[in-house]
Amino acid sequence: MTQDPGRAAPAAATPPGEGLSNEETLAAYRVMVLARATDERCLTLQRQGRIGFYVPASGQEAAQIGAARALHAEDWVFPAYRELGVALARGVPLEALFHQFIGNSGDVLKGRQMPNHYGYREFRFVVASSPIGTQITQAVGAALAARRRKDPVVTIAFFGDGATSSNDFHAGLNFAGVYRAPTIFFCQNNQWAISLPREKQTHSATLAEKANAYGFPGVVVDGTDLFAVHRAVSDARRRAASGQGPTLIEAQVYRFGPHSTSDDPRRYRADTEVAHWKEMDPIKRAKELLIGAGVLDEARDTALWEEARAQVSRALESAEKTSPVEPGTLFDDVFAEPTPRLVEERAEFDRLLAEGVIKP
Repeated sequence: MTQDPGRAAPAAATPPGEGLSNEETLAAYRVMVLARATDERCLTLQRQGRIGFYVPASGQEAAQIGAARALHAEDWVFPAYRELGVALARGVPLEALFHQFIGNSGDVLKGRQMPNHYGYREFRFVVASSPIGTQITQAVGAALAARRRKDPVVTIAFFGDGATSSNDFHAGLNFAGVYRAPTIFFCQNNQWAISLPREKQTHSATLAEKANAYGFPGVVVDGTDLFAVHRAVSDARRRAASGQGPTLIEAQVYRFGPHSTSDDPRRYRADTEVAHWKEMDPIKRAKELLIGAGVLDEARDTALWEEARAQVSRALESAEKTSPVEPGTLFDDVFAEPTPRLVEERAEFDRLLAEGVIKP
């Protein structure tokens, strides 16, 4: 079954100036271009065997970056594994991401997570997890803990349409509604849960309306419109921060590529459907608005893309030159204080490594 290309066609993009200045819009556009350029390169790198796995986000840049730019620095992000644009908008260095994709000694997670499962405490960006929807309940718990500490932060959970059929979606939203958690639930409805179309998941007219059952608002927004997303998340954040409770936002988007590099979308999606949604490419829409506002022209746009691709190449080159993770780090971070048994095991491991029995 394929998605009806005529369903949920977005309206015309909101003009610049509603919540984002021309300068802020151009800055957001730069991040959108960098995210797309990174996606393009990483898909190639995985096919070349230079990284093991990748989850592309092309087509979802406006939703991610519009949402991220509406947050405050002190807010905590609970992502799924597709939130590259959110990470970049939060300030995560591209080189740090490439360290994680490769799993080298520059990776703060020490190579222990699959590519695309990154997290950075400095940027209040929690490590992503593969199980579907688990970040939803975690975001609620963190928000309620922050409120008890009188820490005025908001948490936001990013997830896809498939996660709305998970246990954690129900548990998280129900708990948040009862306790009025300062949490934003941001669903990127990219029309497909891997190969399952949205119509096969639920008979709800929208995913956002599911919030009604939990006692708080649900909002549908055109996820290809940077400004509409920014406004919706800004409103939801104000509501959460003022003690009015959570909001569920359904951003209607489309993933242009596969679910991951393990997937072949040609087996379940029609080319006509993809072509229809590409007419509403969020990067194309933002570019046209910036050109119309006199902030951007074709020459400057070309230079911007060239710099983004050069930035990706520099980050990749640096990451590929970085040494591998030291084998002994597998004993780190197991306990706050190493147990006697762990000390013995590490000594034995070091001996076998020195004798060449274990190869680094």
